[in-house]
Amino acid sequence: MRISIVGFGLIGGSIARALHDRDGAGEWHVTAWSRTRGPVLKALEDGVVDVAAATLEDAVRGSDLVVLAAPPLTCLDLIGELGGELRAFLPEETTVTDAASSKAQIVARADALRLPFIGGHPMAGREVSGYAAALPDLFVGRPWVTVPGAFARLIDAERVGELIDACGAIQIPMGAAAHDDAVAAISHMPLIIAAALVEAIAGGPGAPERVDWRASGALGATGWSGMTRLARGEPAMGAGIAATNSAAIAARLRDVRAAIDEWLVELERKGGPDAEALLARFVSARNRLADSE
Repeated sequence: MRISIVGFGLIGGSIARALHDRDGAGEWHVTAWSRTRGPVLKALEDGVVDVAAATLEDAVRGSDLVVLAAPPLTCLDLIGELGGELRAFLPEETTVTDAASSKAQIVARADALRLPFIGGHPMAGREVSGYAAALPDLFVGRPWVTVPGAFARLIDAERVGELIDACGAIQIPMGAAAHDDAVAAISHMPLIIAAALVEAIAGGPGAPERVDWRASGALGATGWSGMTRLARGEPAMGAGIAATNSAAIAARLRDVRAAIDEWLVELERKGGPDAEALLARFVSARNRLADSE
């Protein structure tokens, strides 16, 4: 299959590496393109891709499957290009998919342009970004959500399914709204919480650094590192996620705010906190997590 990977960071690079490692009898011919040429040229040098396309037009020409492995806002722009001025370079039989972590707006954009599109979201990642961080086994055993567009065909589903199988992932079909609500809870809202935690302790954008931040940061250990891990990721990716799944994230943040308000009631109880009530909340949280494992 002739596959074109558009955007070549952690996800695009890991897809290319996975296909390279699992390629049987030359099943995959990989073309890659990115606005930043360096990673694609390095992948060509590594033998991970077959062609480093000079232009987006060259990347999609003659492709069976185009994978948009870019941040959500960039995916929206790329879909606009593929459904507009670049439509002539896109063969009618080509399948288009993406790997962005929000789906409703992206699938709607593809549908509006009548593209044969299947939205995708591989549920895997790392704190580090870029092709240099790509791993061939990043997707192994991980869910890969698929959201068929209105103009998706059987061949489109088959091609995307082959890609997911080749990457070692597990396909999870979902509706766009259900997907966006679910990932807002377990991925997007925690990303915002991590950034807000940093702002609360170190200082927000445009504000002076908090006077106690250096002392607090020097004492930070695994608890602080774990809570802020998501905030160490690529800022453009985070901004794109927040912009394209804002309503679902906001709803989940209100749930968190309500829970924090309940904690404040306990902590500021007249006469001091009720230790048994605090214990009950910690036990409940731990048991909820244990039940989901």
